[in-house]
Amino acid sequence: MADEPLVLGIETSCDETGIGIVRGHTLLANTIASSMDEHARFGGVVPEVASRAHLEAMTPTVEAALAEAGLRFSDIDAIAVTAGPGLAGALLVGVAAAKSYALGLGVPLYGVNHLAAHVAVDQLEHGPLPRPCIAMLVSGGHSSLLLVPDVAEDVISLGSTVDDAAGEAFDKVARVLGLPFPGGPHIDRAAREGSGEAIAFPRGKLDDGTLDFSFSGLKTAVARWVEAREASGEAVHVPDVAASFQEAVVDVLTRKALQACRKYEVHDLLIGGGVAANSRLRALAQERCEAAGVRLRVPRPGLCTDNGAMVAALGSDLVAAGITPSTLEIPADSSLPITTVHV
Repeated sequence: MADEPLVLGIETSCDETGIGIVRGHTLLANTIASSMDEHARFGGVVPEVASRAHLEAMTPTVEAALAEAGLRFSDIDAIAVTAGPGLAGALLVGVAAAKSYALGLGVPLYGVNHLAAHVAVDQLEHGPLPRPCIAMLVSGGHSSLLLVPDVAEDVISLGSTVDDAAGEAFDKVARVLGLPFPGGPHIDRAAREGSGEAIAFPRGKLDDGTLDFSFSGLKTAVARWVEAREASGEAVHVPDVAASFQEAVVDVLTRKALQACRKYEVHDLLIGGGVAANSRLRALAQERCEAAGVRLRVPRPGLCTDNGAMVAALGSDLVAAGITPSTLEIPADSSLPITTVHV
């Protein structure tokens, strides 16, 4: 295997079939087939629909990634795949495909943690990660703060959501406001026409002394506010509600992240996951990090959402670190803890 191996990454933890190819930390291909439109009418991801879509998309998406990179199957040095956490059926499709490709090509297989991959992907844009760094991962299924001495081997959980994840709250509030699924991008757009100070929504667990999050109460507060206005015949100004809700979320996220940096005396903060594409989160994090003397790293939006490039990036780190490859018996683990980087 060359010093800079070609690693193909497979991501199927939710509703997107992502295939990425990297050489070291150089991105060669990042191809995604999304089943989002199939879930939109249900207002959320339907696991069985997602699994079936992965089955149908896997082969053409892999072939498209190879074509994008100008490679053949025989050029691939290793296969990496998301083994968890995620939707069980969706994960099974990716893990089974990865085992088949690794066995057929005679190359090593690496089962990796979806959340750790969201950290590793930043290296494809900004170079090697500082050691250590604080990582905040915010998505539809996760809101976590991590201390990352070494993304390939040592990831420590500092805090997480005790109820709804930030992205989940975005989706539920979007539904209350009559906005389409997924809610994050639509709330972001609507909020640009509103004021984040229009409504004083609560900030859950803001000063409780922990690094945990809670967004369920905020979501309920928005729903009750809207219901009260509608019951009294008052107009609901969607942009103001969206902006005020969004401000409450990003206020808590950025404050907690900087609390973690101060507590552990770390001067580098990385934000990843789908919610990291939110324009207000990126702007407020930049503003507060500059004021606190903390260096901020956030991947471009296309690398924040689920993709195969992030899996390939983490796989490349594992190869470079000399980590023992996975066996063909690795399971798909829907509740894989973040402290387990590879399986």
